[in-house]
Amino acid sequence: MKKVLFVATVVKLHVMVFHLPYLEWFKKNGYEVHVAARNDYARPEDCVIPFCDRFIDLPFERSPLKRSNIQVYHQLKTMIDTENYDIIHCHTPMGGALGRLAARQARKKGTKVIYTAHGFHFYRGAPWPNWALYYPAERILSRWTDLLITINEEDYQAAQYFCAKRLVKVPGVGIALDSLRIKADRTALRASIGLSDSDRVILAVGELNANKNHRVLIEALSQLNDPSIHLVICGEGPLQSKLQELSVHLGLADRVHLLGFRRDVAQWIQNADVFAFPSYREGLSLSLMEAMAGGLPVVASKIRGNTDLIDDAKGGFLVDPKDVEGFKEALRQFTANPQHAKAMGLYNATKIEAYTISRVLAIVGDLYRSCAPTSTADTDHH
Repeated sequence: MKKVLFVATVVKLHVMVFHLPYLEWFKKNGYEVHVAARNDYARPEDCVIPFCDRFIDLPFERSPLKRSNIQVYHQLKTMIDTENYDIIHCHTPMGGALGRLAARQARKKGTKVIYTAHGFHFYRGAPWPNWALYYPAERILSRWTDLLITINEEDYQAAQYFCAKRLVKVPGVGIALDSLRIKADRTALRASIGLSDSDRVILAVGELNANKNHRVLIEALSQLNDPSIHLVICGEGPLQSKLQELSVHLGLADRVHLLGFRRDVAQWIQNADVFAFPSYREGLSLSLMEAMAGGLPVVASKIRGNTDLIDDAKGGFLVDPKDVEGFKEALRQFTANPQHAKAMGLYNATKIEAYTISRVLAIVGDLYRSCAPTSTADTDHH
């Protein structure tokens, strides 16, 4: 039987979020499916991966400086050299690095190695250590890559100088529109956090960390002197207490709602007025695509990935991530002209049709077939 191995740093926050449709594709196409990643569930027994025949729990660490990654490399190499995989699909920076290093010998025997870059750590505006460490590393690793997949234009252009046998850009990991376009009880949902139907809701979704940059939204809200405008943030993370303190300090304790991890994000998308996304770094954000699918206008940082998705002044506004005044003005325009905001949301809902899971899976499925053992497809660069 044909075999495929998926390699990623973690299960819960990566494999389960992005890759189940692709694992299912391999199962349906006659592959035995293996997944190598770290079990990051709070209760290890909760780690049950659909469409997976064998799960290998490896102690991946995100930092390239952690010694446990040496152990991961040796375990991966032993497994890859003995299992004789037909295809190895690597994800995440450390999963991609260790997976490709461990598969060097296997490639000589015919194993095809794929790496999907969900967002290179070097990008326009990135700190110089990112360029010094990650850019040369990715160039070297590309030598042992049969197919390099990028999901945004900036990464695609950067990868033109790499040595991967083939380079392709695909429109993200795909989103399921049906699960997002659901009906929710607007009155009940809003009342659950003390809001009325007439209050205007700015929604943000993402981990509460420095990169997601929620601070700029709280500061922008403080300049919108309108008690009917509320900021609802779905997500948890290390900056929760600091964001809470900032909200209190700026007199916004009753207008900033930190809801923590939520399973009803799709319902909030349906019942918000605006989606705000001020990150410093993204690949091609699933949260942003989900908001577009829900028909929300967007104010987002003008960065890689966001510029692929949001057409400035058509689907919303693109602002420098540090520009508090810019975010304030964009939010003011949305709330001052709800009809124009609604038109922008409809524009986004139409544009996102090109990023559906069915469309992306069809593209990636063809790429998988081109890497299959019986394929004679040309693998020259581009």
